[in-house]
Amino acid sequence: MDHPEITIATPDSPAPEEPLKGAELIRREAALAPDKPGVYRMLGDDGEVLYVGKAKSLKKRVLQYAQGRFHTQRIARMVALTREMVLIRTDTEGEALLLEARLIKALKPRYNVLLRDDKMFAEILVRKDHEAPQVTKHRGAHSIPGDYFGPFASTFAVNNTLDTLQKAFLLRTCTDSVYASRTRPCMLHQIKRCSAPCTGVISLPDYNALASQAHDFLRGKSRKVIERMSAEMMQASDEMDFERAAHLRDRVRALNHVAMSTSVDLNEEEADVFSVFAQGGGACVQVVFYRAGQNWGDRAYFPRVDSEDTEGAILDAFLGQFYQDRQVPRLILVSHDLNEPDLMMEALSLKAGRKVQITRPMRGGKCEIVQHALNNAKAALGRRLAEHSAQSKLLQGVAEAFGLDAPPIRIEVYDNSHLGGTHAVGGMVVAGPEGFMKGQYRKFTIRDLDTKPGDDYAMMAEVFRRRFMRLIKEKDVPEGEKAFGKPDLVLVDGGQGQLDAVLGVMAELAMEDIRIVGVAKGPDRDAGLERFFMPGRLPFMMEPKSPVLYYLQRLRDEAHRYAIGANRHKRDKAISQNPLDDIDGIGARRKRALLAAFGSGREVASARVEELQKVEGISAALAQKIYDFFHGEG
Repeated sequence: MDHPEITIATPDSPAPEEPLKGAELIRREAALAPDKPGVYRMLGDDGEVLYVGKAKSLKKRVLQYAQGRFHTQRIARMVALTREMVLIRTDTEGEALLLEARLIKALKPRYNVLLRDDKMFAEILVRKDHEAPQVTKHRGAHSIPGDYFGPFASTFAVNNTLDTLQKAFLLRTCTDSVYASRTRPCMLHQIKRCSAPCTGVISLPDYNALASQAHDFLRGKSRKVIERMSAEMMQASDEMDFERAAHLRDRVRALNHVAMSTSVDLNEEEADVFSVFAQGGGACVQVVFYRAGQNWGDRAYFPRVDSEDTEGAILDAFLGQFYQDRQVPRLILVSHDLNEPDLMMEALSLKAGRKVQITRPMRGGKCEIVQHALNNAKAALGRRLAEHSAQSKLLQGVAEAFGLDAPPIRIEVYDNSHLGGTHAVGGMVVAGPEGFMKGQYRKFTIRDLDTKPGDDYAMMAEVFRRRFMRLIKEKDVPEGEKAFGKPDLVLVDGGQGQLDAVLGVMAELAMEDIRIVGVAKGPDRDAGLERFFMPGRLPFMMEPKSPVLYYLQRLRDEAHRYAIGANRHKRDKAISQNPLDDIDGIGARRKRALLAAFGSGREVASARVEELQKVEGISAALAQKIYDFFHGEG
């Protein structure tokens, strides 16, 4: 349900000399806030979203911040930074919880527990838009008609299940176009992984019966499917049809292997397990998916938390954000009591359209499952903290090597790639205390027509000009909303020439306060013999076995890999692209007509205006435009 956003305004009165802030501002807003459920946002300087919260009564909740009692140091800091409050009313507290989670996920406030690494999980799709249903791996929106089964937390889990489906039910995995073009069974049929409905080896009713069995298996009815298949095997054996009996035996074995290796004591329920372990200012939430009585994989999450957050508070925030764009199972098992379990069940039941149960098991098989996930969470957080400690030491070493005042939070690394001067592209990778920040990677297609093919200096200058012009344009944008942050350190793949080129650009843009270092490969491109170039300093090398050098090599290699990948993608795209695609006024219908008339784009390019005009849909003006495009006169 959409609700109007309400900004609490100051009553008509002379404006004070200094605007209210902190507890005084919150006290004023509380006096005007409604005694209704809703969501509130606390904003700082430049509109930065500090915190998003939900309340049963906006008036009472907001007033608590102004009273200053029972505040942790973190909350006290947040209150002091508050410059504005925005309130949104909802009909129920459950709706407020769902809206709070959605806003936290979108706005990423500084003081909220924040779910990170929120990637879409893989699912298995059994399609219903074809006479012979295809089984395939799927990610994203449920836009294709069919039955979706998941989520699978790992590629191994989904591939293993797909492999089982092929062995046990012989369902096709080929695309519709391949299916339509087959005249004889493919190799998958030869190795008993497909029943070959494409060529009529199996009738469509019999094939759909197999698809129905697969559906039952994925819904948790594996025992019934195995029993039915075993009965068919015995019947085939009694009828002396030993080949069919052998096939059924192999299928039963495949299903039994899965049932014995992955079944758990969940009474055939679908369930998600959440175990949280917090220590040293960090936290790990281990999530395990059980569907159809099977473990469909797990994943460790490391949400952004504060050292004062309890396990229950972490789970409260995590669950709301986690299920924003995912299906909610009927049962959720947790390792710690939630702060507001009834409210969370109400909100998730509202989202799912059916009852959702959240429970903390204290004994039995469910308790063992939760405890096992908790042990994994402890181990994962331990590894994470160890890696973070090592990363901190590396960044401190980088700061010492390049004369930075503090360890860099954002490092940008640049490299260019081209093939004989064609399809030139620049790549930017980003790294920080948490490792590579792949969501911040960017590629730059070289556009300047004055740049000579293969001129690496000019290409690097263009990349820097475009990247840092963007930073200048975003100067007044709140920090959390900027496309790119300001780097603490920039590494350029190349020597003095590349460094001089980019320093000239930074001088033009008055951004000479950013530390820029050129990294030149050693003789014969030997790793360990890199030379580093900095303004005002002679080129230097690092100890060949220095951990900092290894780290910088990893950064440079990642930038090289990314730039080469971008260049390869452009080349592949160019191979499949038709030059007619770049002519204004040539859509799909006219393109088909031209190719049908001349046979290829090359023949169209060599055609005369009079010949082009003879094609259906091509006017005299458009024919001239096509001719000019290919002959450089447009």
